[in-house]
Amino acid sequence: MHEASGPRYHSSTLRTHADLHEASALYARVFGYDSPDLQLNTNLLSALVRNGGSAVGVHTADGSLVGFAYGFAGRDEHGAEFHYSQAAVVDPAHQGAGVGRMLKQAQREVALGWGHGHMRWTFDPSLTRNAHFNLSTLGAEGIGYVADYYARPGTDRVVVDWALERSADPYAGARSATPPALGAQHWGHPLPAPDAGHGAIWLAAPARACAADDERPDADAVVRRALHRLLADGRVLVASRLVDETTAVHLAVHRHDGESAG
Repeated sequence: MHEASGPRYHSSTLRTHADLHEASALYARVFGYDSPDLQLNTNLLSALVRNGGSAVGVHTADGSLVGFAYGFAGRDEHGAEFHYSQAAVVDPAHQGAGVGRMLKQAQREVALGWGHGHMRWTFDPSLTRNAHFNLSTLGAEGIGYVADYYARPGTDRVVVDWALERSADPYAGARSATPPALGAQHWGHPLPAPDAGHGAIWLAAPARACAADDERPDADAVVRRALHRLLADGRVLVASRLVDETTAVHLAVHRHDGESAG
């Protein structure tokens, strides 16, 4: 069980039908899903909990569910096994209070309990707040780019891998590199990052915290193409930081020797 600072929260695995039903409702509300094909089945969530998966929640002291994440056991085409986190949602009124990190830590404990040393998930590359959380806060790496991940246009995703029991971070030095003062004129145009290692690249992007922020289709498309190329060339994303209110920067470096995903 974990607690965040400020208002009291606690995390746990969700097992009762009432908890899973509340989690499904929170998921649909936060993502704005009203189509039946995008909603969650409580029977499926219950089965995941019993068979290598996860359904974890964060509650307030009065018992209100304000965060939810679920996942399942995964294996890629190379045979690497991992816990796959399909989604994590936080009630907007409780964002920025550490709930997201509690969810990931709760999933980490579940994954380790099932014998998995890595966790994977995806994020929309246009959402730079998510990139910062995944890479710079948790210390995961962006290992791949998949176009139309959910089999429909507009669902390109970066695949993230998080080593759950790593004793030392091989990318610690790169993650601490100071980003240059880049702006809108640099969006989508890779620039060398010599202080972050040989072949390291800074990539500026529009700063978007959530899908409701103003979209910049042309700039987002350029950034997506650049990310795709960088990851296809064998680099991994290891950091993402806000430069100012309009621009964020991602850092891509060559995969560390001996570092494997999964």
